[in-house]
Amino acid sequence: MNISTLTIGAPLELWTTRYGAMIGVDATDNDNAVRSLQHYGEWAEKELDVLSSFVIEGQHVLQVGAEHGAHPLWFARTVERGGRVHVVDPSRLALQEVVGNAILNRLHNVYTHQFRAAAAEGRRRGDNGQDEELINSIDSLKLERLDVLKSNVKDDLLGVLNGAADTVRRCHPLIYARTSGIDNVEAEVRKIKEFGYRCWAHTPYLHNLQNFRGETGNIFPARVWQNVVAAPIGSSFELDAQHEL
Repeated sequence: MNISTLTIGAPLELWTTRYGAMIGVDATDNDNAVRSLQHYGEWAEKELDVLSSFVIEGQHVLQVGAEHGAHPLWFARTVERGGRVHVVDPSRLALQEVVGNAILNRLHNVYTHQFRAAAAEGRRRGDNGQDEELINSIDSLKLERLDVLKSNVKDDLLGVLNGAADTVRRCHPLIYARTSGIDNVEAEVRKIKEFGYRCWAHTPYLHNLQNFRGETGNIFPARVWQNVVAAPIGSSFELDAQHEL
């Protein structure tokens, strides 16, 4: 599977992927991104199929949720030196992994911000039950420019959006986000539309038949994301009309 093991203190995995060489520091067996990167050499590639239609050189991108830096590496190569890629995640180790993978691939346009994106500010006990997490808003970054906002937070997209309201209204970024499930998606889409946006549904399979390694087996049978793609009303961006929400 094109995986090497480095021993520097604790063993590290070095993955050969579609996005470049990647070190797996925070790898766990139940992490779908890890499983996909190990087996296929890519992660959620069907999301990038859509993103590649509007991410261009020189843009500023923000991704909420590090996911080992796979998509940030793709963003960084696509926007090139003239662009910027911001990554927000509450985990110090996850962001160190992003920085390490950016350095490994000689990418100098990746910026990390350690907090859990939400509408309010404060602190909470982390998911591991030990480390304390900083909670903050996207608006707290006071970005002067943002062309694309990608959210991988599937359990609190509404919190991410509420905390990014000023940034979205000032910068009018295209939005690509994983929704929080059938009970919350209506409120999440309504919130995006309040910003003056049109929304489309995108349900990409986790498995990509044309994967980087050419693996034929599907380790994610019938698994899809329920995502939303959104663009400001009046922009030139369009998706299939039958999927507009």
